[in-house]
Amino acid sequence: MRRDVRILVAGDDGVGKSTLITSLIKEQYVPNIQHIVPEVTIPPNITPENVTTHIVDSSARAENREHLEMEIRKAHVICIVYSIDDPHTFNRLASYWLPYIRGLGVNVPVVLVGNKIDLRGDQVANQSLEDEIIPIMNEFKEVETCVECSAKQPLNVSEVFYFAQKAVLHPTAPLYDSREHVLKPACKNALKRIFSLCDADKDGVLNDDELNDFQRKCFNAPLQQQELEGVKDVVKDNEPAGVNDIGLTELGFLFLHKLFIQRGRLETTWTVLRQFGYGDDLSLREDFLYPEIDIPYDCSVELSPYGYQFFADIFQAFDKDKDGALKDDELEQLFSTAPQGSPWTNSEFPQTTITNEAGAVTLQGWLAQWSMTTLLDYKTTLAYLAFLGFEGDTRSALKVTRPKKLERKRNKVQRNVFLVYVFGAAGSGKTTLLKTFLNKPFTEGYSPTTRTFSVVNSVEIKGAEKYLVLQEFGSKYENEILQNKRKMEACDLLCFVYDSSDVNSFSYIVELRRRHLILENMPTVFVATKSDCDLVQQRHEVQPDVYCRTLGLSVPISVSVRLQQIADLWILMTGYAMSPATATPGGIVDATHGTSRVKRYLTFTALTGMILGAAFLGFRLFQQHRRVLNVNVNPSVMNT
Repeated sequence: MRRDVRILVAGDDGVGKSTLITSLIKEQYVPNIQHIVPEVTIPPNITPENVTTHIVDSSARAENREHLEMEIRKAHVICIVYSIDDPHTFNRLASYWLPYIRGLGVNVPVVLVGNKIDLRGDQVANQSLEDEIIPIMNEFKEVETCVECSAKQPLNVSEVFYFAQKAVLHPTAPLYDSREHVLKPACKNALKRIFSLCDADKDGVLNDDELNDFQRKCFNAPLQQQELEGVKDVVKDNEPAGVNDIGLTELGFLFLHKLFIQRGRLETTWTVLRQFGYGDDLSLREDFLYPEIDIPYDCSVELSPYGYQFFADIFQAFDKDKDGALKDDELEQLFSTAPQGSPWTNSEFPQTTITNEAGAVTLQGWLAQWSMTTLLDYKTTLAYLAFLGFEGDTRSALKVTRPKKLERKRNKVQRNVFLVYVFGAAGSGKTTLLKTFLNKPFTEGYSPTTRTFSVVNSVEIKGAEKYLVLQEFGSKYENEILQNKRKMEACDLLCFVYDSSDVNSFSYIVELRRRHLILENMPTVFVATKSDCDLVQQRHEVQPDVYCRTLGLSVPISVSVRLQQIADLWILMTGYAMSPATATPGGIVDATHGTSRVKRYLTFTALTGMILGAAFLGFRLFQQHRRVLNVNVNPSVMNT
């Protein structure tokens, strides 16, 4: 809700605009005031709504037209004043002022103010006023209400500005159709969503406990039992289907808010809507869905214990048959409070996580899926925490990890969710390997990967549960990810997959590493698939095991998806991600010969030492030989 309101007082000359403002400030009539009074600012502690209020006077004279139009565009609400004793000023509301404001492209609430009721005498004109105002309100939906007052007596002066404030802070137009006397569709949908979120046991009724939880959340105070019964009696008298033996139904909840609005208590309904994140246009606010969160460079985001507990609780609430899994209809109901439905409609969910034999998502799979979503796109998780009714600050459901470089330097990673990129030649078995991670059955045939495929599962290691996210991109699309520095920095472990029965499969990996230097110093594991087939000699100068040893890495892990022989691959991967130094190459690879530059440097140094040593030995021998020659040819030496 905004914290300031700017009220423009407009209308024909002589209707009492300036006098009205002066009477509000002085709390008495002041004769002979200036034509336009200066802008008035009322501090928030003076107003019932606790907002700063700016009241601006204006003139209808031609020489002040430019200033008037500027103020109309700046106003949050416009009070158009007419004089009770001058019908011409009333007629100009619909013939001039309201079309004029529309013509400027301004769409703000308008309050019609009938001044000088002290000049009406003893006439009673309530019905006459209603008959005259209703047609105007039907034609100009921006008109919120009409108030009659007297700046001279003064009478109803403060009510004019109170209704003007309400028109801004608690507008009628988004909530209620005054012509049809019904809640507008957007308002009805918002209230239905709120009802669903407050229905903790999901039985379609708000019992007394749920009603009081709602009351505490919105108004900071529960209702006494007598008050609760009174509310239900009012609903029952007017909408019998709005109450049953358990409590208040959705129909009754909607009726109550319609009643509040009809009785002028719009602030009640707006308080509820804003407490649940709605803005003035009845869409969920950006700051509600995406509160600011500081994520330093090289850090990732995970669910906190509060986040895991929330998603576990909501899983249990919607698992109606208590079979430990969410079927399609249960998922649909769970996501009914999210405007876009499921966050994973564009993925292959639920085939991206653990399901039971019937394809329903298990609790393990549900928590794993949210772990992956939070790691890859934490803003989606933030929004859905709000959509699904997380109590309190949604940021408390997340936690920011320590920088990766710092953890790698210490070789002790304390994160719980790890990202593994899977690369390899077409047909090497990457997708099948990922599906095996989820215990999906093996299927024959090859289907090329045309978009990023991500899967997630939990892995227990050293008594703790970790989550491993595996992503493969397809050999045609790998270059895109490899050229994205930000995405590569997010990766915890590289998994290079090759087909041990295909002579050309390993060469693809070597060439990939040669072309992309970013791969050289990242934690790495090699996986040889199809170990149930005949092992072939790879068409490369260096065979995979030698190549890995040259890098200072473990030899490739041989697996057979067909025979379900995966060894401890997932535990090993998680262990490497937790201790990255154990899987980081010891030197930068020379892809042509499969020899590390470190090794080549050491070899060169050794050869250089041998050559220098041989040269030195040769020089000593030469000196000794020269001395012998001198002895044989020098007579003085012989005589001696």
